[in-house]
Amino acid sequence: MPLHGQASGGWTESSSALRILNLGIRNSIGVLADDAFTQANPVAVATGISTRLDVTQVGVLSGSVCFGRPAAGNNFVGGPGTNAIQVLIQASPIRALTYRPLGVFINSASGNAYENTPAVASGIGPYVSAMGTYASALYETDTIAAVADAGAGGGQAYATIGTNLVYTTGNELIASRNGFLMPKWQVADDATMPTTGLDQPELAAQSFVGIGGAAGVRGSSTIIGVVKMAPDAFQTEVVWDQRV
Repeated sequence: MPLHGQASGGWTESSSALRILNLGIRNSIGVLADDAFTQANPVAVATGISTRLDVTQVGVLSGSVCFGRPAAGNNFVGGPGTNAIQVLIQASPIRALTYRPLGVFINSASGNAYENTPAVASGIGPYVSAMGTYASALYETDTIAAVADAGAGGGQAYATIGTNLVYTTGNELIASRNGFLMPKWQVADDATMPTTGLDQPELAAQSFVGIGGAAGVRGSSTIIGVVKMAPDAFQTEVVWDQRV
């Protein structure tokens, strides 16, 4: 179902994926890391690519997750970093503990054609933080890595690369390794896990693990928000109440 109200093409045709419905804080405290302007998209895992992503765009994107990047310097923010950067983070306990999502970028750092590029000029990439309600046209649509069943018959793959992710009201949103929103929980589709589903953060290949815990620790990924409205054929945005 769509949200209540009416709209012109003003937001449906916007160049920004993030739509602010109820603002928390427009946070501009922090300097963009160099790769915030140059990263390829997807930045870390090039399988199961989201159908909501324009792969020709470079730099951190509107609607993508803003991360604190302490390894880049004091008060630096940016995207999740390349696979090589994430491997280094996972190998360092202190880096893993201090690498965490801060919010969601409002605009794309490198800008768009025929628009001003304030982030390039200032080195600042504002993001929304401290609660609020938002909608985004950018999010993961498929699993970016195979998911193994951790139930009684563990070891069976129940979600292969490219399996559709299901968004449901009340599910929690986390950041994928590519820095896009994704649901934390998915229900298993085989008989060995009929009720509990699988916590995606346990799989380092799917979402970044190590934020306050090691791989295999349930719930170690930071919760970005809680889904209020799942995307569907009528309105292709995911809407959430933010928690960071």
